[in-house]
Amino acid sequence: MKISKSLYKHHRFPPEIIQHAVWLYYRFNLSGRDIEDLLAERGIDVSYESIRLWCIKFGTEYAKRLRRRH
Repeated sequence: MKISKSLYKHHRFPPEIIQHAVWLYYRFNLSGRDIEDLLAERGIDVSYESIRLWCIKFGTEYAKRLRRRH
């Protein structure tokens, strides 16, 4: 999914990591802690609270796009 890079300005993590975390949350209905564990397996140390905030901020756009694809 492509979303304007300016939306990710002032975030600690690159857009690709944020996009992947939000995609996991909405596509597979995983909890923030599950996503935190999956990212930790890849060597990415991010808190579940950050994932929760990303899902609040970016989630509606991702959810709309996923619904359109189905």
